[in-house]
Amino acid sequence: MNKKWQIYDVDEEKVEEISQKYNLNKLLSTILVNRNITDEKEIKLFLSPTRNDFHNPFLIKDMEIAVERIIKAINEKENVTIYGDYDVDGITSVTVLKSFLADRGLEVSQYIPNRLNEGYGLNNNAIAQIKDKGTKLMITVDCGISAINEIDYANSLGIETIVTDHHEPGNELPKALAVIDNKRKDSTYPFRELAGVGVVFKLIQAIGIKLGLKEEEYLKYLDIVCVGTISDIVPLVDENRVITKLGLMLVKQTKNIGLRAIINTCRI
Repeated sequence: MNKKWQIYDVDEEKVEEISQKYNLNKLLSTILVNRNITDEKEIKLFLSPTRNDFHNPFLIKDMEIAVERIIKAINEKENVTIYGDYDVDGITSVTVLKSFLADRGLEVSQYIPNRLNEGYGLNNNAIAQIKDKGTKLMITVDCGISAINEIDYANSLGIETIVTDHHEPGNELPKALAVIDNKRKDSTYPFRELAGVGVVFKLIQAIGIKLGLKEEEYLKYLDIVCVGTISDIVPLVDENRVITKLGLMLVKQTKNIGLRAIINTCRI
């Protein structure tokens, strides 16, 4: 196979200017220039993102509806099931939301479909099982945006559904109580490339703000959020970069037993 390499024509003058102005080495300055990151604010966000660089989660469509419904479930100790996916993004999404709700005093169930027998996404047999367990509210993570028929079925069983997803929707959105997906055609949120677990993080951030919690009550999950974000190979820019930067700092001192076991096993 013949490969044709395309090499950037480097703006050496701009590289030197950024290197001198921000006290950066030439390699890093070249990367910034090649990525057209030359504005001071953009450079700062790229190199040193902070918790203040997260966007307001309530800018996401249907977030207010979802938050109010979940707070109602917390207050009334409702039977809630999180419906996830079997990949790293899906499992970390379930973990983060389940753990956050447990910290709020709400123990929830989870359903992760079998990769071989059920495949990706919602299915009616699973929804029927979830109904049999007395579930009133189902929250999908990393799936659900294309489950038009399945969510209609859930509605027919009296299950309310909140969809959180990051995949591209079709021409029709599912008739869920709330559909949180920044790739909705009517989305005005500043960033559309969050992983599924990133969308879940924005959900718990919004709940935390609404409940008046300290930032640490949702930021502490960034170690798991960053693992799912990196594993899903989303672009590490904007909020994904903030998640990754802050999350990797937490990974070094994580208290998550599973993550710590993986780190020790890999001798990282």
